[in-house]
Amino acid sequence: MTTTTSTANTSSTNTSATTNTTKTTSATSTTNTTSATSATSTTKATSTVNTMTTDPAEAVDTTREILDAVRAGRGDRLPALLQPLDVPARRALLTELTALRREVRGWDWNRWQEREEIRPGLLVAGAACQTGAAAAAAWIGARDLRRWGSAPADPLLTVLADRNPAWLADVAHRLAARAATAADDYRLIAGLVRIAGCPVPTTDAFVHGWARSVNSDPVALRADPHVRELVPRLFETVEPAPALRWHTDPDRPGYWPSVLAGLAQDGIVERRVLVDGCTARLLRGGRPNDLKFFLALLRRLALTPAEEREHIPDWTAMAADGPSPLAGYAQEVLARLAEAGELPARQLAEMSGSVLFRPEKKLVRAQLVLLGKALRRDPDTRDELLPAAAAAFGHPDTALQERALKLVAKHLRTQDTELRAELADQTALLSPVHRTLAAQVLGAAASAPADDLPYEELLPPAPQRRRLEPAPDSVAETVELVAALVKSRTPALTEFERALDGLVRHARRDRAELATALRPALADRWWHQGDRQAEPDRLHGIEIVAAAVLGCVRTAELRPVRQNPRGHGFTADCAHAAMGGAVLARLREAAWQILTAPLPFLLATPTWDTGTLEPQELVERLAEYARAGVQPTPADFAQALLRVRRDAGAAPAAAALGTPEGQRLAAWLTGGGEPGTLVRGVREPGPAAVHWWERTRAGVRRIVVETGERRVVQQEFPAAFRDLGRPHLEGRRCYHWQGEDELWRGVLPEDRETLAAWALPDLTACATTDERGGAEDLPRLAELGGPAGPVLHLAVATGLGARHTEDRLAAVDALLVLGSRGELDAARVGRDLAELLRLGTVKPNRLADSARTAAATGAYGTTWAVLAQALPALLEGAAGHRGAGEVLAVAADCAERSGATGPVPEGLALLASRPGTSQLLTQARRLHAATARTAAAAS
Repeated sequence: MTTTTSTANTSSTNTSATTNTTKTTSATSTTNTTSATSATSTTKATSTVNTMTTDPAEAVDTTREILDAVRAGRGDRLPALLQPLDVPARRALLTELTALRREVRGWDWNRWQEREEIRPGLLVAGAACQTGAAAAAAWIGARDLRRWGSAPADPLLTVLADRNPAWLADVAHRLAARAATAADDYRLIAGLVRIAGCPVPTTDAFVHGWARSVNSDPVALRADPHVRELVPRLFETVEPAPALRWHTDPDRPGYWPSVLAGLAQDGIVERRVLVDGCTARLLRGGRPNDLKFFLALLRRLALTPAEEREHIPDWTAMAADGPSPLAGYAQEVLARLAEAGELPARQLAEMSGSVLFRPEKKLVRAQLVLLGKALRRDPDTRDELLPAAAAAFGHPDTALQERALKLVAKHLRTQDTELRAELADQTALLSPVHRTLAAQVLGAAASAPADDLPYEELLPPAPQRRRLEPAPDSVAETVELVAALVKSRTPALTEFERALDGLVRHARRDRAELATALRPALADRWWHQGDRQAEPDRLHGIEIVAAAVLGCVRTAELRPVRQNPRGHGFTADCAHAAMGGAVLARLREAAWQILTAPLPFLLATPTWDTGTLEPQELVERLAEYARAGVQPTPADFAQALLRVRRDAGAAPAAAALGTPEGQRLAAWLTGGGEPGTLVRGVREPGPAAVHWWERTRAGVRRIVVETGERRVVQQEFPAAFRDLGRPHLEGRRCYHWQGEDELWRGVLPEDRETLAAWALPDLTACATTDERGGAEDLPRLAELGGPAGPVLHLAVATGLGARHTEDRLAAVDALLVLGSRGELDAARVGRDLAELLRLGTVKPNRLADSARTAAATGAYGTTWAVLAQALPALLEGAAGHRGAGEVLAVAADCAERSGATGPVPEGLALLASRPGTSQLLTQARRLHAATARTAAAAS
C-alpha cells in the first residue's frame, strides 16, 4: 500500500530554526517522491496527515482543548486546533472522541440540548482523526452524530482539504453510497469531488440531493459541471427525485420540464437522452403521482413525428397498462400516427385489443372512434380491426357494448362469412339486452341462449370452521409457542389459546421443568433480569402467565379482587376496554392459579378457530373437574359461558352434573343471560359532541345502535366481565383501532350482533371520513356464531359504502359469506342502504363499485335483491346523485342475468319515460325493460 505524507506548516516542538528547516525539507522530499508513486499506483489511497512529531505534553494540551471545544459546541475552533496534530496524536484523540460519543449516546432525553450542541463538533473532530476512508465515511454518516440530518459541510471540507485526492474520492463515493444520508450530504460530497477532481457519484440518493440543491434553477444547471452526467440519472433512479414534484405551475420559472427542455434546446443536454429517458421511465410504471413529471416533460418536448414513430411499441404498452393520464397521452400519439398513415392496421388492432379491456369509459370510447376512422379510411382492414372492436363486447358499460356492436354492424359486409362467424363467437360477452341486436347483425350464430335454461346463482363456498388443535403435548413445543407469542404484536386467537392452555397444563405436571425450558427462551425480556419482580400491570398478554411460571411476579399482586383488576371502581369507557378487561382478568387468574393451586386444564379453551366452544365439550370438562375435585375458577368459567354455542339440547346433560356450574350452564343454554336489546336511532351532527379522532363532516347524520343491559352478566359474572353487560357501551368512539387485538373478538364469539354494534362507529367513519381499515373485520365477524340480526346487516350495508376500496371489498366478502351460509336477508341490507343513502352516509358511486364487485362473483340474484330495495331512495331526485347511473347499470345487468322477480322499484317507470341520452336515463330504461320482461314472463 502506498502511503503519502504532507509538509508540515509549522513545527509543533520548541527547536531551533535550523532543525525546523531540515525537517521541512525532508518532509517535502518525501511528499514529492510519494506523490509520484501514488500517481502510478492502483492500490487503495490512504490519508495525507501531518507526520511531524508532536511534543507529547503539547499534544495532551491540544487534545484537552479540542475536547473542551467539542463539549462547549465551539466547532469554529476545531480546524485550527486539529491541523498541527500528527498521526499518533490523532489516534490518541480518536480514542477520547469515541469514548465521548459512547457517553453522549447514553444520555437520557433530559440532556437533549447538550447533546445537540456537542454533535457537530464531535463529528468534525472524529472525521479529522480517521486515517482510513471507510472509517471516515462511517463516522461522517453516523446518524447519532448529526444535528439536523445533514453533516456540517464547510468545517468538514476545511479539516479534510489537505488529504490525498484519491483518499478524498474514496470517502466521497462511500458517502454517496449511503442511501440514508447521501441526499442530505450532497454539499459535502460535491465539495469532496471538486477537491479530489474525481468522477461524480451517480447513486440514487446523491442524484436526489443534487436535484434538491439545484432546485430547477436554469442558471445553476447551466453552470453545473456535472449536469450531463446527472440529468440522465433522473430517469433511472428507483424512486423519482422528490424535487421533481416542486414548482408544478407550468407558467412560473423553475418548472422542471421547461428547464430541462431548455437545456436540450441549448445543446447542454442531448434531446434524445430526455426523450428516451422519459419513455423508459414511463414504461417502468409506478404511482400516477410519480409519473406526472415524466409525462409533463414529454408534452413540453413536443415530440416530432419521427420521434413518435420510433416509440410505437412503447406507446402501445402505455396505452394498455399505464395509468389513465399516461394511457390517454399514448392513445393521442397513436391516433395521430394512425391518421397520418404511420400506424399499420395490425398494430392498431393489437393496441385496440388492450385498450378496450380497460375500465375507463373515456379511453374505450376514444378507441372505438379511432377504429371507426381507420375503417372509413381503409375498409379492407375490417378483417383485423372488427375482431379487435369486439373486445368491447365484454365491457361492464352496456352503452359501450352497444357502440361497439353498432360499429361492427356499420362496417361488416355481406360477403364476410368467416368474419361474421368469428364475431358471433364474441357475442356471449354481451349483456342480454344487446343479444337480439347481435342476432340481427350477425345472424343465427349470435342468437341469445335458450330461455328455458334456469338461472343458477353462483356464491363462493361457505367458510369452514377449523377445530382448534389441542394444547402442545411437550414442554418444548409449549415454550416455542409462548416465545413466539411474547414477541408478536398481534397474537392470533388460536395460538394464544393453545399456548395459555399449554402453560396451565404443564405447570401442574412439573412447573420446575417448564420454568427451566422457558427461562432461556425469554431471557431478553426486561422483567426477566436478575431477581426483579415485575408488576402485572406492566406485563402484556401471555407474559403475565409466563412470568408467574418463572416466579417473576408476586403472588399477592395477582390475588383476585372483587373490583375490576384494573383498579377499584374502574369502569370501561368503551367496548374495546371492556373486552380487554375480560382477557386480562382471565390471564391474571391463570397466573394466580399457577402460583397457588395449578389447574389441570382450562374450561374456556375454544373448540373452533372462531372462538366458539361446543356445549357438550364444556359439559365433559366440568365433569372431569368434578371427578378430580377441582373447583372451576370464576373468570375461566365466565369466559366459557360467553363462548359456548347456545344449544338447549345439551342442557339436560349439564344439569345432570349436579354441580352449581352445571346448573348455571343449563340455565344459560336454555335462555338465561340472553344478549341485551339493541336500540337503533339516527344521531344528528353536533360540533361539540364529536371527538377529535372522529372527524365526522358537519351536516352528516349517522345511524347509531346502542346495546341494552345484560342483567345476568351484570349480576352473576365476575367484576371484570360486568362492563360487557353495561348498557349504551357504543355511545361514542374511542382511541382503539378496530381489529387492534384479535383476542377481543374471542370474548364474544357467539354474539356477533353485539360485536357489530360496537364496530358500527368505525364503519361509519370509513364511509363519512377518510379513515380506513374499519371494515377489515367484517368477513370474520360474519363467520362468528349467534344470530345474524339487523345490526350485522346494517354493518355490512355501511361497509358497502366505505370510502376506500379495501374496506368495500371486506364488506362484499361479508355479504357473500352470509349469503353462502344461508343467513343473508338481502332485503334488509337493501332497506338499510336506502336509509343510509338518504342520510348521506353511503354515496351512490361507492355503492355501485361494491355491487359491481359482488355481481362479478356470479351473485347476480343476491346483488339484485339488495339493490331492488335500495333503488327507491336513489330514484328520489336521482339526477342530483353522482353515480346513480352506475348503480342503475349494475342493477340492470343483475336483473337481466338473474331473471329479476319482484315488484318494479318505485319511481323507475317515471324516470325511464323521460327523454335524454345520459347514462342515468339510458340505464333506467334498460332496467325498466328488464323488469317488465320478467314480469310479463311471470304472468
